[in-house]
Amino acid sequence: MLLLRDAQKSDLASLARLAKVLNTVNLPYDERALARIIDHSVRSFSGKIRDPLQRSYVFVAEEPRSGRIVGTSMVIAQHGTRESPCTFFDVSEREHYSSTIDRHFKHQVLSIGYHFDGPTEIGGLVVDPEERGGEARAGKQLAYVRFLYMAMFRDRFREKVLAELMPPLTKDGRSAFWEAFGKRFTDLDYQTADKKSRENKEFIQQLFPPVDVYATLFPEQVQKNLGKVGPATEPVRRMLDRLGFHYVSRIDPFDGGPHYEARLEDVTLVRAYRRAKLSEEPLERDGEERLVGLYRTEGKIRFRAVRTPARIDGEMVRIPAKSREILGAEPGERLHLVPFE
Repeated sequence: MLLLRDAQKSDLASLARLAKVLNTVNLPYDERALARIIDHSVRSFSGKIRDPLQRSYVFVAEEPRSGRIVGTSMVIAQHGTRESPCTFFDVSEREHYSSTIDRHFKHQVLSIGYHFDGPTEIGGLVVDPEERGGEARAGKQLAYVRFLYMAMFRDRFREKVLAELMPPLTKDGRSAFWEAFGKRFTDLDYQTADKKSRENKEFIQQLFPPVDVYATLFPEQVQKNLGKVGPATEPVRRMLDRLGFHYVSRIDPFDGGPHYEARLEDVTLVRAYRRAKLSEEPLERDGEERLVGLYRTEGKIRFRAVRTPARIDGEMVRIPAKSREILGAEPGERLHLVPFE
């Protein structure tokens, strides 16, 4: 059984180890940047950042006995502000026909766009390679716990939720889309441009062409991969489909990866969210598999959750004694639940 909780400053070394696996804008392999992200998360969970839309939340999955961190995930309350807009390409199709030579073409067209009051974003999902595919299903727990938290505090998040998915990359981690497009207008390699964008996206607005771009000009393989996910990301895409997300014909301006969106209220887990008080009696027989969360307004760790069988009877819920122990919950405390299977 894993304990899902809010990240602490003491988790920095563990998160740096995980960041090395992915190294993205949300989870960079850079201890100084990671320390800032964790600090921001700690202040978000505690409410010290007053504007809810300026908050971001980092979750970790911990083995209770060893204290080892086996994975992490993240929620950004609002991705896209006036200072740092959410940047994307809208993907559309245009047709051209010449009667003179009797030629008809359909072209994919990319149009740059910006969100200055953007959606909530889920990201930063990384699981220790040794734990992937295990019975604990750490990746699924870390994916679902974000929706549990958003369901608990819906007024702290935007109406829409965005997931930016990773596209196919080359064996050495390069983006063929960036090589065909972005590099030509910035003279930066993919990793350098990605790193700079963590601090400031101004160079995109200033250097990318403001006009529509015909993808027909790109190599054929680049065209085929626009809006597609890489093999490692395919399970995430299928999960998002089941939860109510869909591709919105937008792609990342750096790597061409797809944007998936859903209305928060339409996400299946959020719709199935329940809350109930913990019963005096532990659950001794089988119950429905759920993620069960506990939030406290005081203390170092504010949020905890476990995957556990649970049975709701009216306004009360019973969970096994072991789950109660790991969660640290007391009878009468309010618990929050979403389905797991």
